[in-house]
Amino acid sequence: MAELSVFIDESGNSRRDSKYYLLTLVFHKQDEDIKSSIGTYEISLIDRGLVNIPFHINPLLRGNDVYASVSVRDRVRLLSCFRAFANKLPFKYHTFSYEKRLYENDAELFGKIRRDLVLFLFDNLDTIQPYETVKIYYDNGPEEVTRVIHSAFEYALGRQGIVYRNCPPTRYRLQQVADYACGIELASLKYERATSGATEALFFGTWREFKKNFLKKLRQHAV
Repeated sequence: MAELSVFIDESGNSRRDSKYYLLTLVFHKQDEDIKSSIGTYEISLIDRGLVNIPFHINPLLRGNDVYASVSVRDRVRLLSCFRAFANKLPFKYHTFSYEKRLYENDAELFGKIRRDLVLFLFDNLDTIQPYETVKIYYDNGPEEVTRVIHSAFEYALGRQGIVYRNCPPTRYRLQQVADYACGIELASLKYERATSGATEALFFGTWREFKKNFLKKLRQHAV
């Protein structure tokens, strides 16, 4: 049975303390094995004396949560290792990006997200429809996002063949790839709008370095 996995992650929130809202979808064909790549990545962490913890880009950049006791130097190295791992994986992704000041309220923002997601799915039906099962992995985040995901996928593809999975980021490496892609696209927005700061400079370098070392390589996987 041909299966397509869709891992979904977001960046930002519906409150006004976040300038941007991003939703990233990572697509992976289940018959494309990634176990060897995961093994190589985890061995690389051991070889470098780095902790093997689930990748989460926002805490990594800020040094909180599980990264609170990890030095800046090692967090930079962890980011580098995960970047190399993600760049070699067989996946495609798409990120929807929004500047929240352009929307009067949450209903308008999430209505726009739903429309954009439906149009994207219709534009890619020839790629998605051949799969008997589409498994959607999401970590049961904000209720509005869950509603948008269910509504858009079921409108475009129908309910039959869609399977939903609660997906804690700690469980699946591809969910962590979605988190990584979301974080890189957010950093790109900040660089483009001259709102990047010391954190981006420390981990990504200049805008030119960021484009060369992170953005260009990630977007080779873009849909």
